Amino acid sequence: MPSSAAAGAYRPQRDSRSIFPVVRGLRYHLRCWEPQRVSGDAPTVFLLHGWMDVAASFQFVVDRLPSHWRVLAPDWRGFGETQRPDADTYWFPDYLGDLDALLQRFAPAQAVDLVGHSMGGNVALLYAGVRPERVRRLVNLDGLGLAATQPSQAPGRYARWLDALATGAAMRDYPSRQAVVERLMRNDPRLPADRAAFLALHWSREKEDGRFELLGDPAHRLPSPILYRVDETLACWREVRADVLLVTAAIVDERSAFAQQPDYEERLRAIRSLRRVEVADAGHMLHHDRPDEVARLIEEFFA
Repeated sequence: MPSSAAAGAYRPQRDSRSIFPVVRGLRYHLRCWEPQRVSGDAPTVFLLHGWMDVAASFQFVVDRLPSHWRVLAPDWRGFGETQRPDADTYWFPDYLGDLDALLQRFAPAQAVDLVGHSMGGNVALLYAGVRPERVRRLVNLDGLGLAATQPSQAPGRYARWLDALATGAAMRDYPSRQAVVERLMRNDPRLPADRAAFLALHWSREKEDGRFELLGDPAHRLPSPILYRVDETLACWREVRADVLLVTAAIVDERSAFAQQPDYEERLRAIRSLRRVEVADAGHMLHHDRPDEVARLIEEFFA
């Protein structure tokens, strides 16, 4: 485990511990922030990270949540310290299967509160429609879908996938941890240097040759052969019984794909109980840019 005490790195106000359960045959990594005081009515909150991210990404938000909450955040399969499956392709339904198994293990007898960012928000909302009795409240951080596809796109999509399988996928590496910090800050100009340094500790690791690699399976970068079917997605969303808070970023970039879709408002009408809030001075990584505001919104909504 990397130390968050590296020079210049953000210092957590609330320490976590790592647990490594076996989930559907994979050695999973969960970051667990235990309650700092006992409270009978305190929730257990699950935080679900986005694509090419890790559970430690939520540290800045957790530091601002009530200290008596129990908070659990997994590294999704093939990210962070969770084992990579023996396969060359990641299938989206596997995230639902993993989440179902995790909830059964860590919250078997209660409806839970979920917070999901980006891809994690998509997983959470689909799951809340597939298992409506298991989700009490849901906060979705800038993660509500992809561009609609048409059946006519299928041949080309399958062909691109086959071509990518043949050539394989690779991930860029970096000469130093500082280079990883600089990469993070280029991706998000609003990210303070101390938070970038903290993230780099958990987002990368040193290889035998002294260079640094990102903690994500290169196979995640392969194009998916499966089309994004909006009608199927909305059918799941219509079954959601949980109250949903959609938190979007005021600064829209290429990673906020859903907000740029022409049927944005129509899709949202599929969610029975929806509240919407926009966070100023934040981009897609709004839990990094404005953890104070994101934590305040989560606490208010779950109160």
